[in-house]
Amino acid sequence: MAADRIGDALSGISSALAVPVQVAALLLLLLLAFELGRAAAEGWRRLRPGAPRLLELAGRALADPRQGRELARLAPTAIAGAALGAISDAVGTGNRDAVEQALADYELAVQRRLDRTRMLVRAGPAVGLMGTLIPLAPGLAALGRGDIAGLAADLRTAFAATVVGLLVGTVAFALTLARTRRATEDLAALERAVETAGAAPPTTVAPVVERAA
Repeated sequence: MAADRIGDALSGISSALAVPVQVAALLLLLLLAFELGRAAAEGWRRLRPGAPRLLELAGRALADPRQGRELARLAPTAIAGAALGAISDAVGTGNRDAVEQALADYELAVQRRLDRTRMLVRAGPAVGLMGTLIPLAPGLAALGRGDIAGLAADLRTAFAATVVGLLVGTVAFALTLARTRRATEDLAALERAVETAGAAPPTTVAPVVERAA
């Protein structure tokens, strides 16, 4: 008797989660679309004709710190632009500690940016799996009643959740890898420019992130 009550309680919780899980899957898909749009915009800033490389911008900014903020606007990402502006300000005042702090702030900002797609890598398949399993219970119940149409509707919902979850996880993983590589290249360019300008002792470029997920 107690086992039946526990089973009924768990079944009720699962049924109550059906709509929230489906909404969560759609929200994850929208968030992925937003991140893809942002990545496309950043890619265009890098690849558009005449776009200066970050190393070139950093070299010019550190050679003439008074133009640093203006040149920082041409950086391929807002994070790199903020770091370049802070570094040029620090170089202009001769504050080497501020240069190191700007580089550290850049890495932290990149980590926060990557955390969003990392979350999608894990949450997408998890929500997709939940969206797959939840409709199976009413689907099996419909099968027991001989309601083939009801079973087909539940299976359609389950398979759609699976596809959305896998799509979100796969694309987010690829996006995280691409962003990690670009962020590491940008960090190397900033550190190389700082080293060339003699604003700070040479440092070893640390990986922005050890792994994508």
